[in-house]
Amino acid sequence: MKVIVIGGSGHIGSFLVPRLVRAGHEVINISRGTHQSYGDAPEWQQVRQVIADRQQEDRDGTFGDKVAALQADVVVDLVCFTLESASLLVNRLRGDAGHLLHCGSVWRYGQSLKLPIAEGSGSAAAPFGEYGIQKDRIARMLKEETDDGGLVTTSVHPGHIVGPGWHPIGPLGNLDPAVWYTLSAGQPLQVPGSGSELMHHVHADDVAQAFEKAIQNRDAAAGEDFNIVAPTALTVRGYADIAAGWFGQSATVETVTWEHFRESTTPEYAESSWGHLYRSHCFTIEKAKSLLGYAPRYEPEEAVLESITWLIERGQLRVATPLSVLAS
Repeated sequence: MKVIVIGGSGHIGSFLVPRLVRAGHEVINISRGTHQSYGDAPEWQQVRQVIADRQQEDRDGTFGDKVAALQADVVVDLVCFTLESASLLVNRLRGDAGHLLHCGSVWRYGQSLKLPIAEGSGSAAAPFGEYGIQKDRIARMLKEETDDGGLVTTSVHPGHIVGPGWHPIGPLGNLDPAVWYTLSAGQPLQVPGSGSELMHHVHADDVAQAFEKAIQNRDAAAGEDFNIVAPTALTVRGYADIAAGWFGQSATVETVTWEHFRESTTPEYAESSWGHLYRSHCFTIEKAKSLLGYAPRYEPEEAVLESITWLIERGQLRVATPLSVLAS
């Protein structure tokens, strides 16, 4: 099949595009052309590159025409963040494409109410924050589109994406690199809240696997949305203990109030921590396993260790002591 991947040079696309090429598909990557993929897989030599500024072309009303003109069987949209943008593409592709797959986010869910959270179960409160609200609106629109007999769509909702080439969400629920120095040095780590809050990571290649399986199983995936995460979730305290052990240390966790934590870090890091820890998410992947055959390769700590190892080996992360364990 001919498959278009919109935003294929990013985290997920860096793994998805080579997967699709290896599966025998003709692949077109639509991107801004501002950076290379995170890997140098040889499959990229077989990929057609199309340059597009989606935001500008959405404003001009031309982006959907550009995608439709490529006459693909499948369109995978990895970089859509507003209901307006998603609707423009759906309206243009209706009747011209066989399957549209959208990359959503687990932040379509608000604070957890019951665990694990299953799709459509009412296990989480309503989303908050513009990003999560928009992702939820897009997923609902896509499901309604398919249920009403329109374009066949599927929504894939990843957890906190991890992989070589970028910093993972750390034990504090943010991207502060200082956390890793603290843990590697065996220094006390100040944690807001109780330390029992949950985060649910997923390796980018496992997300790519889910998209590939949804393409392969179009009928089963039609009109569905899937939570795509690792088999298990990490608590803040457990995450810190595991990560410290990578450096031969034991984690010393000191719980502090949110007020104290906000005074000790930047507003950006504090807001990120609150967003992750207040939601305290843990998901079930039974739906994706049963309908798609989704089988994640990575436990969350394995995915994070691979990312941290990559950063340290390239001098992009400062730590106090070397890793005493390496990613397999």
